[in-house]
Amino acid sequence: ELPPSEFMQVADSTWLVLSVVSNGREPPGCQATGVTKIARSVIAPLAEHHVSVLMLSTYQTDFILVRERDLPVVIHTLAGEFDIYKEESGECVPVTCDDVSNGFLKPKPPASPTLHPVQSPQTRFCVLTVAPDTLPAIATMLIDVLFYSHSPSWDAATGSQDLDSITFFSFSLIEGYISIVMDAETQKRFPSDLLLTSSTGELWRMVRIGGQPLGFDECGIVAQIAEPLAAADISAYYISTFNFDHALVPEEGIAEVIQLLQQRQESGR
Repeated sequence: ELPPSEFMQVADSTWLVLSVVSNGREPPGCQATGVTKIARSVIAPLAEHHVSVLMLSTYQTDFILVRERDLPVVIHTLAGEFDIYKEESGECVPVTCDDVSNGFLKPKPPASPTLHPVQSPQTRFCVLTVAPDTLPAIATMLIDVLFYSHSPSWDAATGSQDLDSITFFSFSLIEGYISIVMDAETQKRFPSDLLLTSSTGELWRMVRIGGQPLGFDECGIVAQIAEPLAAADISAYYISTFNFDHALVPEEGIAEVIQLLQQRQESGR
């Protein structure tokens, strides 16, 4: 319904959403949340078969977006470990490898995936939700933050953004559930009794991946971050965008995360 515009670019591919639901057989004591829960079993295998994914972590759960044309490869790759269902008319219907017509596995890419640079801004973030019936009470503030707040200053000499004051605001509305990621200073502008967070009220730090726009074609970007975090059992929320990917980790663990990712960078050279 959006009118054509020279200011809007639309990717050619149509994307499908995968939602990974636990069957309750996770090992006792496994506390990691977010993308780390599915790094080994979903993200890494898809990267090995050259499937590009977009990640969207929300307050409630995590979603993996894959290109519709890659669905046969996705099903063949994951069918050995997961029961796969598709939604038809509101009902979940089992899917098997026989249900796809061109389900031949793609060969693994011959070259190692690019290890993109990572940066960690000093900004502290909150992961929040809000009850849908209270959304009108903060609608004006949301519009102001989304469209009218001042952008951070850029260094004209280097063309880079000051990582001490990075702007990042994410709002998602999925099946009636609202999820918001905002910096701690922006949160102070909202009524505190309407924004809901975890009982610990924890703050998060960001690791931003990419030195230039990543686009949607390259695979293995999410795995670059998710695999080492999963190995260390570190919780993370992950949000892919066209320009950069963003992983949010608990504030107290940011030093360990940076060390892990630096070690991965050095070993990949």
